[in-house]
Amino acid sequence: MSAPSATIDVFTDVSAPARALARKNAALRLAHKAIGRPHIRRREGGFAGLFRIIVEQQVSVASAQAIWKRCQNGVDCLSPAAVASLGVDGLRRLGLSTPKARYIALLAEAAAKDGVDFEGLARLTDDEAMAALIRLKGVGPWTASIYLLFCEGRVDIWPPNDVALKHAYNSAAGEEIGQKDLDRAAAAWSPWRGVAAHILWTYYAHLRGRTPI
Repeated sequence: MSAPSATIDVFTDVSAPARALARKNAALRLAHKAIGRPHIRRREGGFAGLFRIIVEQQVSVASAQAIWKRCQNGVDCLSPAAVASLGVDGLRRLGLSTPKARYIALLAEAAAKDGVDFEGLARLTDDEAMAALIRLKGVGPWTASIYLLFCEGRVDIWPPNDVALKHAYNSAAGEEIGQKDLDRAAAAWSPWRGVAAHILWTYYAHLRGRTPI
């Protein structure tokens, strides 16, 4: 069972693990050289953080930003009680799909009743924290991984089935590797799998000519 990945503060300096990853893998080395340093995505934790990540599931960056802005303008996203009061229909009017509206309504209801211990996640191992989040309706391995990477700054978690990571890696490697093969290959990048993900996300933005967000 993996321990909490708190050996470095990922939000301040990842130069040492980035160099270690570059030595391990040629594609990561090329990506790291191209970007200079990885952009580390940072989000507020707790209910609002997970709310936003569910909004971002399986949609483009532009769509996610637009929907999240509508949510922020339409309700106090920091308040589970306020979000729960909207119900599924109210959340759909903010631009959410019906499944996402249901998931967020259930999450809001649980959080409003203190049924989600977000603060306690920090005391759990990576595996335990993943399991705790996945027990929530609508939270799968990708969503749980993103929360632990962006909101808690864990460094040894790899988000599975992430298309942007696959595209960035294949571009850097100069060959086509399948999603499942990439997810398996990422095991070799432990204990810095999360840092590898940030390198590849930054490289993906570089390839698209975008500023990382």
